[in-house]
Amino acid sequence: MQVPVGFLAKLWSFVSFLPYFILLLLLGCTKAVLIGPVAAAIVFFGDSAVIVGLWPAHFIWTYCCVLKTKRVGLVLKILAAIFLPLPLALLPVLGILGSLLVGIGYGVFTPLMATFEAVGEGVADKLSHCFLDGTASTIRGACMVVHDVTDFCFHSYFSFMDELSENMGEDEEPFDIKLSYLPRSLLVALVSVPLDVLMVTGVALWKSPCMLLKGWQRLCEDLVGREGPFLETVCVPFAGLAIVLWPLAVIAGVIASFLSSFFLGLHAGLIAYQEDSFQMGLSYMIAAVALYDEYTNDLLYLREGSCLPRPKYRKAGSPKFEASHDTDEHNIAAECAEKQHHGYRKPRRVLQRSKTFMETIQRLRPIQIWDWLFRSCEMNGRILMSEGLISSEDIEEFITKGKGKKLSIKLPAWCILHCLIRSAKHDSHGLLISDDVEVTNFNWPKDRVFDWMLGPLLVLKEQMKKLELTEDEEMCLRKLIMTNKNDKPSDWEDCGFPSNDSVKRAQLQAIIRRLQGIVANMSRIPGFRRRFLNLTRVLYLEAIDAGTIDGSRKIEGKVKADIASEKLQYGDSIEAKDPSNDTFGNVDMV
Repeated sequence: MQVPVGFLAKLWSFVSFLPYFILLLLLGCTKAVLIGPVAAAIVFFGDSAVIVGLWPAHFIWTYCCVLKTKRVGLVLKILAAIFLPLPLALLPVLGILGSLLVGIGYGVFTPLMATFEAVGEGVADKLSHCFLDGTASTIRGACMVVHDVTDFCFHSYFSFMDELSENMGEDEEPFDIKLSYLPRSLLVALVSVPLDVLMVTGVALWKSPCMLLKGWQRLCEDLVGREGPFLETVCVPFAGLAIVLWPLAVIAGVIASFLSSFFLGLHAGLIAYQEDSFQMGLSYMIAAVALYDEYTNDLLYLREGSCLPRPKYRKAGSPKFEASHDTDEHNIAAECAEKQHHGYRKPRRVLQRSKTFMETIQRLRPIQIWDWLFRSCEMNGRILMSEGLISSEDIEEFITKGKGKKLSIKLPAWCILHCLIRSAKHDSHGLLISDDVEVTNFNWPKDRVFDWMLGPLLVLKEQMKKLELTEDEEMCLRKLIMTNKNDKPSDWEDCGFPSNDSVKRAQLQAIIRRLQGIVANMSRIPGFRRRFLNLTRVLYLEAIDAGTIDGSRKIEGKVKADIASEKLQYGDSIEAKDPSNDTFGNVDMV
């Protein structure tokens, strides 16, 4: 959409858009009133039933795993046994409240947003889409929410607990606390909490008028000029509502600052425990206020830094100090690189325009990374089945029992490892996930879960670059991942690996174990299991039709029935992707 230039053009654009916007808003609100209660009821009753129904099993199994694990020391076990009943008792209450809020929010905002998205650019037959979008799709989405919550409660939670109760490695030590450090930490927390609450809340109240005026200034300028959030039609109702409700947002910010100040005070006690120093805990108590003041200055485009004192709260030479120091240097280097990448020369203190909605979506789309991973698993899965590295028993075990590390762990791990090898060979700065797309720090989705993944993967890519694998080693490595264990060097004896370098083998085994650990954590994310199970069903039927594997007729009938049931529940194209519209084109394959 072209932004009007000049006051009269902007004013006419604003006036002519109002009737159009009001009609869409009324239509969206009508659909929200009709569809919202149904979707909210599905999410609320479905999630609540799962959470409450599994609560006894979660309660008992949590206690069993905590008491029998060797990863936790005796003192911490005793404290956990004493204090665990309170959070476990609150779990169903919080789950029911969360289900209610999620159900209401999803049922109201999804039809409303779908109405405005229906008149966006590139949508054909906008009139019919305005009335139909956000109706049946909202109901299907509510069912998917319940499905994902069920998978998390049934599988992900018990997977976390099972990992906690696993045996430790030889170089690992149990995590425990020292009783002699607790009095000092408690004293620091008792002093820090009231002071930090008072100071942080005072800073928030002092800057709240500035936040109110600057927020209104930005929103009003974007409204008149049809820029920022007002440029995209789907964002207009929420951006317009933000102008009216901006004082409530400011009040919510002050309340959030007040609540977070308690945690800052408690964290001072943790610092005192980690550094074994009463003085360091008090130093963090003071530095936390300065950090908060500096953060608010950056958020409101005020002066750099803070006028408040910021003493050091880590001892020089301690592991925590080195880690935080390295992290700061890394962040500074990344920031400088990004500024150079965008032609940054000199800081300018101007009130920047908000990003448009579509620009934000382009950067904040973790689903694109998921699409690449599942598409890569689909393509590589076909090849591995044709070569006999994935058998019908492996697929049937995963479909019937929901277990099978060969599929849910090893197949994604191989796809990611092949991406790392390919990126290392092309000397990529990030991850080369297709011929045309390179994922780096600049375009990586700004999502906390994905941020935890990118750093380790880039480190593993650099390690793969130093190993300089040959083509024969890559081909053998694919077989070793899918068929062999990688726990110790002897697991690769008589496996036909071309290299006799024991150090190289040990490094590859360590990389594979790290990747499998990353994939294990990814598999616990809501939605992963549902999508991977659908992928496995499709591969199973394709392999039977092609004669690649001999499947069981009973399981084949069950798979077809499950696919038909999900199509009826979620729609024909809920998981389907058109290859012509694939975000990444040709993904990396074996």
